[in-house]
Amino acid sequence: MFVFKAAVVGAGTMGAEIAQVIASAGIPVVLKDAESERAQAGVARARSAWQAQIDAGRLDAPEAERRAQLITAATGYDAFGDVDLVVEAVPERMELKQAVFSELDEATPGQAILASNTSALSITEIGQATIRPDKVVGLHFFFPVSTSRAVEVVEGEDTSTETTQATATFAQAIRKAPIRCADTPGFVVNRILNAAVSELWRAQEESGGDLEAFDRLIGEASPSGHGPFFIADLLGLDTVVAVAEHMRDCYGDRFHVHGAMRANVEAGRMGAKTGQGFYEHRR
Repeated sequence: MFVFKAAVVGAGTMGAEIAQVIASAGIPVVLKDAESERAQAGVARARSAWQAQIDAGRLDAPEAERRAQLITAATGYDAFGDVDLVVEAVPERMELKQAVFSELDEATPGQAILASNTSALSITEIGQATIRPDKVVGLHFFFPVSTSRAVEVVEGEDTSTETTQATATFAQAIRKAPIRCADTPGFVVNRILNAAVSELWRAQEESGGDLEAFDRLIGEASPSGHGPFFIADLLGLDTVVAVAEHMRDCYGDRFHVHGAMRANVEAGRMGAKTGQGFYEHRR
């Protein structure tokens, strides 16, 4: 199966970047969000990424415009009638994801693959919201999507071999390296990553050390140059806390949930997407 047209549901940071990567590979993509402003902002984010490549001399303006024309912003499912693959990128809440997949089940052709960008939730459980669980698969991208090569292709208990293979082929078509894995909490990468970052969160909390100083110290040893709290802000504290709590619930207290991080979320400070988290961010 070849993907001639794709769609992304959720025009937040991850959804917008996923749409940008798909369009960069020459594949038309619909970027849907419930709010028109967010959908348009997602397209603008993609354009901004291409402009940065133009400024760096890695892309010419006509090619950037051609790619931009491949992204269509939408608030409904009218343009989903001929898509071959959809990537869901909404917040990490099972009930929300199942609601979206139920809608996608009705809005897309029966042969379309329905993929979730979930970081840790069960693909099998998500697929139960549809009448085609064999077509439901995990397609977990990593931030920043444009430069991170790896993508997890997660097989639920009902995912067919054909769906898994077609999804892995699509990942390669958009210049990603697929990692095929089973449907276990955290899959491969987040199980490893959260085990490590849990210890960093725990160390900062137990020592009472200055959070920004802690981030600077860890950032000096990190390839990204950033510490765990700044990166959590970029990813979205609500998503990071949801994944951390899910991992703790599944594997026990060796997976730690940072108290101040949860407090930020409860206060509505979600990080870069709201302008305030552990740090202030210009929006």
